[in-house]
Amino acid sequence: MARKVFFSFHYMPDHWRASQVRNMGVIEGDAPVSDHDWEKVTKGGDDAIKKWINEQMSGKSCAVVLIGTNTSGRKWINHEIIKAWDDNKGVLGIYIHNLKDSDKKQSTKGGNPFDNITMGGTNGKKMSSVVNVYDPPHWESTDAYAYIKKNLSDWVEAAITVRNNY
Repeated sequence: MARKVFFSFHYMPDHWRASQVRNMGVIEGDAPVSDHDWEKVTKGGDDAIKKWINEQMSGKSCAVVLIGTNTSGRKWINHEIIKAWDDNKGVLGIYIHNLKDSDKKQSTKGGNPFDNITMGGTNGKKMSSVVNVYDPPHWESTDAYAYIKKNLSDWVEAAITVRNNY
């Protein structure tokens, strides 16, 4: 049985790369949101965005953060990571900079978004010391894609195991 996951990513620059991962068919992800629908959600302000995130995460066992150039440090990415962790869901990251976008271009590797989040308050450790982040060791987009597809299911299971240990 395929796990149900929530995909977190910086929409505007990375939605094309994210859709490649979401459509692999290896795990069951959240339903894609159109530009129009996302604009409608964001016009409702922070409360509407939080409500949408809550609805999308409901029934999921893991959050997969698809890391692009500017993913790290974004307000809603951080919110999604913290919410998933606080809801006892597995959490993991995958660098997607080597996947090509709709213009057939790759991007530069971004920072680790889990470096921005401290577990257990100010005296806790960085979430990056606990959460696994995967960087496909391939420059070619097709090879990076194949690597992610081959390993995604195992990475999700590992993330759920990590979360169950905390």
